[in-house]
Amino acid sequence: MSHQAEPSRYDRMTYRRCGRSGLDLPAVSLGLWQNFGADRGYTDGRDIVLRAFDWGVTHFDLANNYGPPYGSAEENFGRMLATDLRGYRDELVISTKAGYDMWPGPYGNGGSRKYLLSSLDASLTRLGLDYVDVFYSHRFDPDTPLEETMGALASAVSQGKALYVGISSYSAAKTREAHAILRELGVPVLIHQPSYSMLNRWIETELLDTLGELGIGCIAFSPLAQGMLTDRYLNGVPEGSRASQQGSLRPEHLSDENLARVRALNEIAASRGQSLAQLALSWALRDDRVTSVLVGASSVRQLEQNLAALDRLDLSADELTEIDKHAVESGIDLWATSRSSG
Repeated sequence: MSHQAEPSRYDRMTYRRCGRSGLDLPAVSLGLWQNFGADRGYTDGRDIVLRAFDWGVTHFDLANNYGPPYGSAEENFGRMLATDLRGYRDELVISTKAGYDMWPGPYGNGGSRKYLLSSLDASLTRLGLDYVDVFYSHRFDPDTPLEETMGALASAVSQGKALYVGISSYSAAKTREAHAILRELGVPVLIHQPSYSMLNRWIETELLDTLGELGIGCIAFSPLAQGMLTDRYLNGVPEGSRASQQGSLRPEHLSDENLARVRALNEIAASRGQSLAQLALSWALRDDRVTSVLVGASSVRQLEQNLAALDRLDLSADELTEIDKHAVESGIDLWATSRSSG
């Protein structure tokens, strides 16, 4: 049975134009990186996705290897598309990516045409779709000519398997090169997906200016710094948390210096009547060159709390000055090698 979407869903969300394209994205998009694979209950993920859509979230971001196991997030989301979201496809922006490891052997990783287009076909099968709205090169691959990687993205569009293309974790210089190659092929770069948060500000040095100049949208992933910019770690590392396990947030990230910064930022959030996570999202959206921020969620309640950040996007000059005292590079960027290699 198809889900009956909330009639007022588009009244609740803020939408922003993606670069110089004709596409609007919600200011907060839902990423299915974690909590939506076969290792988690399908019903919980379904509840989160449907609640997001009822709140006006139209963009759902995946990748070939999201899970675990790899591919299972796409399979679960495809199941939702075939049932609850059937009839709403034209209201959704669905993105997926390829670039990191997916299957064994030399053709299951990197930026080759062989890998990218094979992966896209497999993603479409798992999703039960004829096309995705955005197909990304998930990372820069220094071992593959950029012309080959960008040519594969252009082929995805010409074959009708993607409406737009994007890149993720590319340096400003490689972003310019990718843009130039795709422009010659008649396929613009719609969007760049970099890591960005109050504790990981690398895009402010050069990339944001490059995206603004070239008319490319920006969607920030990990705006909560892999969970550091939440109330979970204010008093240390709780058992069972992401930082207590091997993953995207590591125990060494929670140094005394970083925890002091997090606690100071939490005090600023409290003075505004926000949670730390809400402040972090409001801050990441303060620059209109940032089209959207990607959030994950482990529960409907957590999703709703994050979306409530949109109620307080205002930040005064004094607040920004105070935030800047504590929002500094904190050694948590796990994706730096992708751009440093380019």
